Amino acid sequence: NRRKKKGDSILENPSIPNPFPELCCSPFASVLSASLLPKATSRKKQVIKVYSEDDTSRALEVPSDITARDVCQLLILKNHYVDDHSWTLFEQLTHTGLGRPIEDHELVMEVQSNWVMEEETKLYFRKNYAKYEFFKNPLSFFPDHMISFPSETNAALSHSGILQMFLSSSTYPEIHGYLHAKEQGKKSWKKLYFLLRRSGLYFSTKGTSKEPRHLQFFCEFSNSDMYMSLTGKKISGAPTNYGFCFKPNKSGGTRDLKQLCADDEQSRTCWMTAIRLLKYGMQLYQNYMQPYQGRSGCSPLNITPMRSISENSLVAMDFSGHRSRIIENPTEALSVAVEEGLAWRRRGCLRLNSHGSPIAMSNMGMSIHRSQSWFHHKISREEAQRLILQHGLVDGVFLVRDSQSNPKTFVLSLSHGLKIKHFQIVPLEDDGKLFYTLDDGHTRFTDLIQLVEFYQLNKGVLPCKLKHYCARIAL
Repeated sequence: NRRKKKGDSILENPSIPNPFPELCCSPFASVLSASLLPKATSRKKQVIKVYSEDDTSRALEVPSDITARDVCQLLILKNHYVDDHSWTLFEQLTHTGLGRPIEDHELVMEVQSNWVMEEETKLYFRKNYAKYEFFKNPLSFFPDHMISFPSETNAALSHSGILQMFLSSSTYPEIHGYLHAKEQGKKSWKKLYFLLRRSGLYFSTKGTSKEPRHLQFFCEFSNSDMYMSLTGKKISGAPTNYGFCFKPNKSGGTRDLKQLCADDEQSRTCWMTAIRLLKYGMQLYQNYMQPYQGRSGCSPLNITPMRSISENSLVAMDFSGHRSRIIENPTEALSVAVEEGLAWRRRGCLRLNSHGSPIAMSNMGMSIHRSQSWFHHKISREEAQRLILQHGLVDGVFLVRDSQSNPKTFVLSLSHGLKIKHFQIVPLEDDGKLFYTLDDGHTRFTDLIQLVEFYQLNKGVLPCKLKHYCARIAL
């Protein structure tokens, strides 16, 4: 019996009834002990510190064999967040501008044991929408010009078949292309033709030759971790902004880094995704298929993790007549939704201020957006790009920020096609009223909240709808 403790006569002697049985089987106890931290009393505990985007931190006392996913689940429960399976623990090396998402199955204490004294390293808790995106949309991650197959493989292999080959231990697709490599002990970079195979990463000493006599070993993955450069060219002096590197476990620090950079984001994403698949294999697929399953084999409180409501579970209804009816025509349902939204805007011309008193919308249109999680006050273009990059370059990841070049305008920063694009939101005055627009006044909005809500439902002039916002969460 896991709850039996030495010196506890009630539990040791079953003949004596327990006067407070509800205290021994509290549902809150099962969250932390049975599911997240099983047998915590018999395992060694350590304290870790986890940071949020605003650099606030929380100290957690956890068992020494806790995984990154367990830590995320603990913080999700403590802060009452919705678990959409994108929460991730990040390792960030502050001085070198490097960072990586810690895989869900990795042991946090093992990660910290590789830290060295001269580095300032932190754990961050944030969203990573791109964590398993390659399982959902492999087409964007493996461009045809960077991948080749063994001669006996059918050339017309589907992209799902590519993933199966990565997860197999007997075959592999070969990733190839040019990368810039920093020469060891020097500041110079050299452009070389690289090949990724199951045994490691190689470069060719003679152009694009793949002959074994021309291939030189560069790095293997079992005893090193892969990091992305978060600062572009600033610290490393790389020729492009798409850097990544390998850091040997228990190394002496930054002098042992093996640094590379690609010519574009698609190339870097392909290399880094393929290396993750080759290093962790089927474990990544298991993490994706079972986003959270405590070590006891069940979710906390034995319930399914909370999810946001699916659009498929919502039914459009018309209550305008004597009897309600279901709206089956999608076009009619959309027009009704837009009409209801406009009516809500007209009815909601008054909102409450911080003291609970109504305040005219016209007086607060310039500041109402500042309370929204997607709005980032006075951050630079570079900071916006870094935030989106850390949240994952998935189509629809966005934030809204003040424009630095024009104080009266705003900027919508959006991820699409593995690129970050910036769209200026311009204020317009018409008949004494202030509006905001993205398309030179063709579509106008009374405030930024209305603008964001519209483009969450409609693509409009944008390359895709707004799906996931970058937020500075607090712990």
